[in-house]
Amino acid sequence: MNLNPQIARRIIETVGSYGTPPEYGFQFFTAGLDEYLNIIHQEYLKTYIKQEGGAAVKIVIGAYGGGKTHFLYCIRELSWQENFAISYVSLSPEETPFHRLESVYRSIINNLTYPLSSAELLKGMEKGIEPFLTTWYERQIDTFREAGIDEGQLEKEIEQYLYSIERSIENINFSKAVTNAFWALHHEKEEEFRQILQWLKLEGYDREMHKKFGILVPIDRSNAFSMIRSLVQWVKSIGYSGLIILFDEVEQISSLSTRQRELVLSNLRELIDACVHTSFRHVMIFYALPDERFFEGPSHVYEALRQRISSVFDFFNPSGVKIKLEKIKDDPVGLLEDIGNKLRHIY
Repeated sequence: MNLNPQIARRIIETVGSYGTPPEYGFQFFTAGLDEYLNIIHQEYLKTYIKQEGGAAVKIVIGAYGGGKTHFLYCIRELSWQENFAISYVSLSPEETPFHRLESVYRSIINNLTYPLSSAELLKGMEKGIEPFLTTWYERQIDTFREAGIDEGQLEKEIEQYLYSIERSIENINFSKAVTNAFWALHHEKEEEFRQILQWLKLEGYDREMHKKFGILVPIDRSNAFSMIRSLVQWVKSIGYSGLIILFDEVEQISSLSTRQRELVLSNLRELIDACVHTSFRHVMIFYALPDERFFEGPSHVYEALRQRISSVFDFFNPSGVKIKLEKIKDDPVGLLEDIGNKLRHIY
């Protein structure tokens, strides 16, 4: 989409008023990130994650106002180009407590988005499991009909299709939830769809109500990671390249207790360790935070995580874990001039 006066005005108002990049339009004043973005695109999104079924975690480090959100928006745009589903999660101690793994799952699923065009993004982004499920159903039904399947055969085709989906997902409760949600949409059973959403979104579990769908346990810490893996498996099985998860720390989490901080780091370490297992495939996770002091502490939890994230990502070492945005500012004056000239053009 070309840059028109309405989009330009929105960019200037957002950047000028709040100092944050807009959901759409950030690409018109992106500067200094090309080398990092090209490496991630070519080495990971196009190949390792998409084609080879790999998994990876990157820690993005940049001061507040230093471009973390802008960088993550760029990653989201590149990921959509490669047909990845995205979950962009703004981390805060109250709304998104990363020290509770089940809350991590809930945040991921509540911010799930399919690839959006520029026009769709400008109209307002629908996110979450509900529009994701609805879009899946509508697109798959269109696929059946385009293949010439008539109404008499449709039920049987859906049954076979959903059986193949169930077989690709490790957590049987999750697989039953998404496949029964598909049936509920197909038969226009809105109440059943809402009941399944209640469980998927971690808004409550009722044994009597949910067992009719084959959902036998609530979502809690004991099965939260299995749920995250199953979400990735489902996303891949319904036609996307995989899932890209973007965690953006928008509020300082220094107010957490020592125990909560250790749980955050333990969960992050668990995500990193999961990337070496074959059950965690076609997924890439970015965790953006303002500095490395969060990883400093005396316990074995801190040391274990420091060992895993010690390597630095750059052109010569794309497998490095830490992406230090400050490193791109070798010529800060030139970078500011580049950004300024682009913003002047938009203005």
